Amino acid sequence: MNKSALLLIDIQNDYFPSFSGSKMPLPAMDKAIVNANKLLMAARDSNTPIIHVKHVMTSDTAPFFRPRTLGAELHESVRPITGEAIIEKTKPNSFLNTGLEDYIRNRKIEHLTICGAMSQMCIDATVRAAVDLGFKVTVACDACAAANIEHNSISVPFDMVHASIMAPLSSSYADVWPTSDCLP
Repeated sequence: MNKSALLLIDIQNDYFPSFSGSKMPLPAMDKAIVNANKLLMAARDSNTPIIHVKHVMTSDTAPFFRPRTLGAELHESVRPITGEAIIEKTKPNSFLNTGLEDYIRNRKIEHLTICGAMSQMCIDATVRAAVDLGFKVTVACDACAAANIEHNSISVPFDMVHASIMAPLSSSYADVWPTSDCLP
């Protein structure tokens, strides 16, 4: 079997409606974290490599994930422990201008299970990049969260945004399964 790792993307305070002062609350983030935590605990129990990705914007005036703020910190329910990697990024693609690819290749990891936020940005960009780089990818779809968005005066609710990302990923890029099917 391929050597696997768990990649938790941007599970940071600013995305949680329950976090006081949240700058970008995602409607389903509190639900997604329950499943992300299940994946994290299972990975720890099975000694699967764990990589936390943390998005930190480059400006103190950014709308969220501002440098040196509590909102940019990883959420307490998935806080890394000793031995778990933390990769910081400034763009949606977790591989772009980071050491993520080198970290994965140096450990001979071939398969990534991915969860986190936002489905329509960093999850989508990272999954596509990972596949383009030759990695096999599984997305734990119920451990991801999306935002409500608007385009051309059309409001798209978060659940439709999430589905509109997971569907093409599932058909062309990755295995997209519920958390229960991703657990060892």
